[in-house]
Amino acid sequence: MARFSHFLAIDWSGARGSVQKGIALALSHADGGPPVLVEPGRGWSREDVLALLRNDLPDDTLVGLDLGIALPFADCGAYFPHSDSALPDAPSLWALIDDICAGDPNLGAQTFVDHPEFKPYFRDGVHTGMHFGCDGAAHGRGRFRVTEHAQADMGCKPYSNFNLVGAAQVGKSSLTGMRMLHRLRGQLPVWPIDCLPSNGSVVAEIYTSLAALEAGRSASKAKMRSFEALNEALASLGSAQVAGTGPIDDHSSDALLTAAWLRKAGNDSARWKPASLTPDLARTEGWTFGAI
Repeated sequence: MARFSHFLAIDWSGARGSVQKGIALALSHADGGPPVLVEPGRGWSREDVLALLRNDLPDDTLVGLDLGIALPFADCGAYFPHSDSALPDAPSLWALIDDICAGDPNLGAQTFVDHPEFKPYFRDGVHTGMHFGCDGAAHGRGRFRVTEHAQADMGCKPYSNFNLVGAAQVGKSSLTGMRMLHRLRGQLPVWPIDCLPSNGSVVAEIYTSLAALEAGRSASKAKMRSFEALNEALASLGSAQVAGTGPIDDHSSDALLTAAWLRKAGNDSARWKPASLTPDLARTEGWTFGAI
């Protein structure tokens, strides 16, 4: 019997504003059929997504969040080496971020990256903090979690969650997402920080490029901007195709393809047991579902 009956992929955004154009949600059902966008065109805010996850999830849903659920820890033995903030695990990190950013509207995280204790760990486009690298190492692309090294080994091009620069930056997305995860604490488990429960819904970190790779696309061509390209990728996953022709925004296509991929991968027990995932990593850094 399948563990999950619904699969919800959320393409997230750390952008400023009350509504984020980069947020898209898509749902697929274990019984088959094409993935569908959830209320397309409505304009989602981060608070809207939080409310949906709290109150309106279908039963036994695997929720895939396209963001980093924690910051690097294993490389330096701490999220913030040289800081007085000795945080033992990801939930304590989430709580710290949400507390510092309590006055930021729309689950924003600007106050955290501007905080004098934590600003030296980030690259913001104007300054590269002195701790953007680890223990005086060359800054380069910044610090990575173990799961991001696994993504790179699979052919993806991950970015550091301490990077706040450029279209591909994931820092703000991840920090705003951590605020949401803190507010879901005790209501919805987050794998692998929490053990995978035997029933009910659960959140897992996703990386939409992993779905694209499994659908036969390369990392450099992971984005699909036409229905034709999307449907070709869906067919590669064995999914029914979606209706439409011509252009589609890549947030919607990412969510639709990943919802279909989660349906294919989510009930595969081996995907929940990556070889490099230790209890310490699960507690501190988390993992990206599908990275092996």
